[in-house]
Amino acid sequence: MEEQAVTADDDELRAVDGRVPGRRGRATRQKLLECTSEMLPTTSYRDVKVIDIAREAGTSPATFYQYFADVEAAVHVLAEEMAQQGHRFAEMVQENRWKGRSGYDGALRLADEFISFWDEHRSVLRVVDLATNEGDNRFANIRTRLLNDFNNALSEAIAEMKRSGRHPDEVDPLATAGVLVAMLAHVSAHRYGFEFWGVRTADLRTSMARIIYTAVSGQKAPS
Repeated sequence: MEEQAVTADDDELRAVDGRVPGRRGRATRQKLLECTSEMLPTTSYRDVKVIDIAREAGTSPATFYQYFADVEAAVHVLAEEMAQQGHRFAEMVQENRWKGRSGYDGALRLADEFISFWDEHRSVLRVVDLATNEGDNRFANIRTRLLNDFNNALSEAIAEMKRSGRHPDEVDPLATAGVLVAMLAHVSAHRYGFEFWGVRTADLRTSMARIIYTAVSGQKAPS
């Protein structure tokens, strides 16, 4: 494995033996992560084997173990990389004025982004949920980081509307934000189930956007 000067950004890329991989080593590591990601949608998380990942990547199990202690460690890296993308939701909330047609259009874009994100990362998110429910704090922390900034941004937007008189005193911004985040995550995660029961994704999107807009702005969504 190639050696190179260590930077602060290299800590997460260290091999199991503590060394920082060089260019070829990083490429091999990335290939192993990509193959792990590709196997998750078609193979139960518990049934993904190192030998199968290595074979798909065109390398050996010994090479896999140079970079990851086990399959779970590789999935954990995929989950960490996914969580780093969560800032996009908070930014969309902060950029929206939450008034009138433009505010509602922003809510539609947010619903679209949430559905797309869940579709793109569905397999990893399923593992995050499973591990979190089993008490694995590493994955629980990832889920918190993924949605925390979004939750805070929603809470602040609702609080701002409340200060301007658009919400009654009994509305709690943080509680309302928490309900919205939970709703978006649950609906996005079970979109295919809704479709099975005859609910179109387009109708889910509209319903999500109308609820988001009303909950944040305190106003009825425009027709």
